[in-house]
Amino acid sequence: QGQLEESGGGSVQAGGSLRLSCAASGRTISNYPMGWFRQAPGKERELVAAITWRGGSMKYTDSVKGRFTISRDNAKNTVYLQMNSLKPEDTAVYYCAAGRPFGSTSYTADDYNYWGQGTQVTVSS
Repeated sequence: QGQLEESGGGSVQAGGSLRLSCAASGRTISNYPMGWFRQAPGKERELVAAITWRGGSMKYTDSVKGRFTISRDNAKNTVYLQMNSLKPEDTAVYYCAAGRPFGSTSYTADDYNYWGQGTQVTVSS
């Protein structure tokens, strides 16, 4: 069984930046579309950003467009989320997830089969 492990979370002031990493072990993710989701207390898990398995196409939720960038390095079996101009409303647990091999990206959590444990991001005003 492969694993996804997120890192890079932490506490930052509004306007700051963080870079999240999602490293896969025991499984190559080069053929998987990948997504970053987040879940804030009392809210549903939502897709933040997703990237196709080839890495040529990305999608973002409206609230992070222009601030967040998803990327992948298949040689390192790792996906990244660069988060700039962070806002207090970005505070959440962030999860990376892998979809179906050679599949499309999706906004729906049910379309992702493998999940990491999550990393906390806290943005203070």
